[in-house]
Amino acid sequence: MGSVRNRGILSVIFFAIFLCEIHRGWVEAQHCVWYGECGISEKVPGKRYNCNYTGPPIPLPSEELDLLTELCPGYDYGNRSLCCDVNQLNTLKGSLQLPLQFLSRCPSCFFNLMNLFCELTCSPHQSQFINATKISGVNVMEVQYYIGETFAHAMYNACKDVQAPSSNVKALSLLCGKDAEYCNATNWIQYMFSVENGQTPFPIIPIFSDIPVFGYTPMNNQTYDCTEGLEDGSGPCSCQDCSKACGPKPVPPPPPLPWTIIGIDAMVVIMWLSYTAFLFIFIGALLGTWCYRKRTIMSEYGPILDSNSPLSLNSDDPNNVNASCCEKLGETFENFLRKVFSSWGSFCVQHPSVVILGSLVLVVASSGGLVYMRITTDPIELWSAPTSQARQEKDYFDSHFGPFFRTVQLIITTPYNDTFIYTPYFGGADVPFGAILGKDILHQVLDLQLEIESIVATYQGQNITLKDICLAPLSPYNDNCTILSVLNYFQDSHSVLDHSIGDEFFVYADYHSHFLYCVSAPASLNDTTLLHDPCLGTFGGPVFPWLAMGGYDNTNYNNATALVITFPLNNYLNNSVMLDKALAWEKEFIKFMKNFRNPNLTIAFSTERSIEDEIDRESKSDISTIAVSYIIMFVYISLALGHIQSIGRLLVDSKISLGIAGIFIVLSSVASSLGIFSYFGVPLTLIVIEVIPFLVLAVGVDNIFIIVQTYQRDERIPHEELHHQIGRILGDVAPSMFLSSFSETVAFFLGALSNMPAVRTFSLFAGLAVFIDFLLQISCFVSLLGIDARRQEENRLDIVCCLKLPDNQVKNSESILFCFFKKFYAPFILKDWVRPIVVAVFVGMLSFSIAVVNKVEIGLDQKLSMPDDSYVLDYFRNLNEYLNAGPPVYFVVEEGLNYSSSKDQNVVCGGVGCNNDSLVQQVYSASLISNYTTIAFTPSSWLDDYFDWVKPQSTCCRYYNTTGAFCNASVVNSSCVHCRPMTPSGKQRPEGDEFMQFLPMFLSDNPNAKCGKGGHAAYASAVDLYPGNTGVGASYFMTYHTILKESPDFIDALKMARNLAKNITQTMGHKVFAYSIFYVFYEQYLTIAYDTALNLSVSLASIFVVTTVLLGLELWSAVLVSLTIAMILVNMFGVMYLWSISLNAVSLVNLVMCCGISVEFCSHIVRAFSISVKKDRVARAEEALAHMGSSVFSGITLTKFGGILILALSKSQIFQVFYFRMYLAIVLLGATHGLVFLPVLLSYVGPSPNKAKVFATMKRLAGTEREPLLNY
Repeated sequence: MGSVRNRGILSVIFFAIFLCEIHRGWVEAQHCVWYGECGISEKVPGKRYNCNYTGPPIPLPSEELDLLTELCPGYDYGNRSLCCDVNQLNTLKGSLQLPLQFLSRCPSCFFNLMNLFCELTCSPHQSQFINATKISGVNVMEVQYYIGETFAHAMYNACKDVQAPSSNVKALSLLCGKDAEYCNATNWIQYMFSVENGQTPFPIIPIFSDIPVFGYTPMNNQTYDCTEGLEDGSGPCSCQDCSKACGPKPVPPPPPLPWTIIGIDAMVVIMWLSYTAFLFIFIGALLGTWCYRKRTIMSEYGPILDSNSPLSLNSDDPNNVNASCCEKLGETFENFLRKVFSSWGSFCVQHPSVVILGSLVLVVASSGGLVYMRITTDPIELWSAPTSQARQEKDYFDSHFGPFFRTVQLIITTPYNDTFIYTPYFGGADVPFGAILGKDILHQVLDLQLEIESIVATYQGQNITLKDICLAPLSPYNDNCTILSVLNYFQDSHSVLDHSIGDEFFVYADYHSHFLYCVSAPASLNDTTLLHDPCLGTFGGPVFPWLAMGGYDNTNYNNATALVITFPLNNYLNNSVMLDKALAWEKEFIKFMKNFRNPNLTIAFSTERSIEDEIDRESKSDISTIAVSYIIMFVYISLALGHIQSIGRLLVDSKISLGIAGIFIVLSSVASSLGIFSYFGVPLTLIVIEVIPFLVLAVGVDNIFIIVQTYQRDERIPHEELHHQIGRILGDVAPSMFLSSFSETVAFFLGALSNMPAVRTFSLFAGLAVFIDFLLQISCFVSLLGIDARRQEENRLDIVCCLKLPDNQVKNSESILFCFFKKFYAPFILKDWVRPIVVAVFVGMLSFSIAVVNKVEIGLDQKLSMPDDSYVLDYFRNLNEYLNAGPPVYFVVEEGLNYSSSKDQNVVCGGVGCNNDSLVQQVYSASLISNYTTIAFTPSSWLDDYFDWVKPQSTCCRYYNTTGAFCNASVVNSSCVHCRPMTPSGKQRPEGDEFMQFLPMFLSDNPNAKCGKGGHAAYASAVDLYPGNTGVGASYFMTYHTILKESPDFIDALKMARNLAKNITQTMGHKVFAYSIFYVFYEQYLTIAYDTALNLSVSLASIFVVTTVLLGLELWSAVLVSLTIAMILVNMFGVMYLWSISLNAVSLVNLVMCCGISVEFCSHIVRAFSISVKKDRVARAEEALAHMGSSVFSGITLTKFGGILILALSKSQIFQVFYFRMYLAIVLLGATHGLVFLPVLLSYVGPSPNKAKVFATMKRLAGTEREPLLNY
């Protein structure tokens, strides 16, 4: 029993000792390091040190429990005994406002962060993981904070992807002291606990470990991953803020493989095989035909001449031709045209005064519209139709958000290539700086920038400064202009640029360290260096480094070789006075920059008006070149029309006055066309003014040469008067002129169906001008020809017609050119051995052109639109070489979406609870594969920032409880209360009326040190509120494209953005479109291939129909004309490929014109062939080529050739490429096809003779001296 009793006593003693140890450990665990606040911090003014206190935790007053719950949700220490008082809690709340505003969009991230700070500030177990290493009196001056590595990395991983929507960057870029790319768990926590951040009053040294160190147990509380929800019901972070919640990263589709056959371009292989097959078939057919003809020789006229054949013209009944119905109809129509034109020609010669006066009256009346002429130089009006998608979207954007700002930009480089090394005093790798970032250079650039800011322009007697027209997003609270410049990191101040901290031995911090900090945190109000200078621009917004520098690699901005300074100016939609003021200031700026000289700086610059100004200057400078070109053509026409019989009759036989009259008729037709459309308010374009005279001159001169040369070769029938002769000649040639002119007119008018304004306007003016020219030629010019013929018959001198030579009989002789064509060229080109070579060569050219037609580049290099000596060319070159930023792109949500409902909020926003396929989320996903989508960054989202701004935990949304007016976060006033209560419902997103109650406050709030989420600077123009702030209409979400340099880049960016907007629209069930300033110019290229094919096909189809009808229903003749023109057009694409001419609206206009001019080269030859009555196709082709070929050659080819060569001397690159090269190709291809290939083609497969026409011709010429010319 005694032993048992003793064992019981020992057990009680051990139990007592155990309880004592537990109590001693509990007391030690409750030990504090500080409590309350004491002295003012020496390093961070306005902040206080914590008071040294090593006693047990002290219970928090019950009235302060709400504040504890707000800051440290989930904290429950039983009796609420803590190591902090209410002042420390309020300090903690103020210090964490910016992290709250930027990180609370991801609940788990913010929860972990608050856990870190709540344990530090208030934990009753402080002594376990906090060591006060420096105490001065009652103040704790420095502590060590032992943090678990697991906790630190988990906290960082939960926060690393959180976005800052207003600035298109990750939130850690604003909270880590460096770019998020270089931020990690360690340096982020070190930055937050450093006095350099301006919030921490004393150094807190974090020590990371997962095991006890020196008797301290690191704080390693439970963390939440960003994919996890919290116990309070908060959901997991969105995909945008948590990459792990997104699933696999989107993978762009592989680029389409080139179409090849055995490794060679498929089109090349196909066309080679096709060409080879054609040659075999063609040669085989030739050999077979030759063998057949060796055995059976028969003329194609055999059935017609055989009197025993029912189809013979020599049958017993001379009135029975046995022609088909179509042939009779064709002959009837031909005869009708001949009679009409013969009668009209005879009338014009008999009554020249009536015809000339009447023509003059009509021309003057039509040209009178020129007083209403309006020339469009606005590029948007030139290249974008009002009904096009891009134009309508631009108009929608402008009307709801205001037009895109005007841009004045400088790209500054230096001739020096020096690189200097900056060595940070506090350690770290050496940093190389480019010469452009040297302090002396920066001072000189700042001087230039300040001089530009002080430029004063004059408009209607008023002085206009930059501040009058610049974009000032925080106006009227801050009227500083937005200037996107590296110098804004230094507040545009020489003294801030020179600011440095150091002693006589070392420099601790200067502009180098400030620059390196600002490029990683451009929105910072206080850098982490000893300078503590702000990075935020003086205008209240960040200057992103990719917008302010160029020529660097990756994000090594210190390697930049160029500085970019951008002055955004306000644009004005319906305020012409303010727009004119902006234009006046830009003009003064251009003048200043042209006169600016600095040997250390090389500057390229441009303004919004620069391109239009330079195009206008280019047009004026090219007037002399164009004038010389036309003068050469005029001189040639005047001299070439005459057929000089002898030197003595030089001034009698010349046609200078008639040539000049013909030229004036051409110009009159152009003036009449311009005038008529000007009456109807149709604006002219520079393309119309530059191209149409060239076109009409080609068509008109050709017709003039045909009329005059036919008259010169004609022998007057005995007893035939002059007016009858000219009438007869007109009856012969006018149907051919009518055929070509009417074909071109119809083709041009149908070309006006194009959606491109430049093409449509050209087609309208050209079609009317060509037709008026034809009418004037068969009336006014015929009358003038009659007058000139009488002068020549009376031996009166040309021009000085009052002088007369002695009468002498002169017999008409054939011109040298006609003789050459008749006796040498035509017989040679139609020789049996030459014709196959011609076919092989031209089909080879066609095959090559078809093979490369899909390789012609699409677009217009904007450098081509500038003169050779333009300052804008330097700007474009530097833009391509140095710029590292793409243009902004806006995803516009059209009005009609109910933002007050959570359902519609979820289809747009990108934060917690938002749909995974919301607008913001889809744009974010696209930015992950930017090389494919061309979307560079996450979009700025006013809706997500508004949700963060309005949270009750934030100090951003407050109002005066007396008036209800908005109270900015920087205001200290007891009457300012939070917008929403700290209740579960108050922490939810605002919906219904509450959504609209606070939104106007958000959009008017300027960001500041206490609230970085104010929406005035970033979103004031992004949300179009209904009148009375009753709801949200249209709104946009902005991001940037990747770097775009060449036309294909811009076209691809437009295409990708539209595809993305289409997907978003389908997902949301609401219209969303993408808009960027360049879309309106590049939209045409999305459909340029289709538009080109459609325009040219319609033109060809119209030519085919008109040719069929006007040739007397000769279908095969129309086919051959259309085929030859099609070959010319396809070969034009081959020339464009070889000569690097891209396909765009300018080249499309030229192709449409080519279609028209080609009619001139082909139709006259084919019609001459169709009415020829020679014995076989070769002879008919030879006659057609001899008679019409010489006129076509002298009329179009030689006339244009001289004028075109002068265009090569133009200073304008667009003239050299699109006019000289293309015009030369048009003339050469047209001439070779019309005068070489077409006669050969007709000799092989030309239409058989129309029996009705042959019979009518025989009947008409029977009994005249022209009958032997039939020569069967």
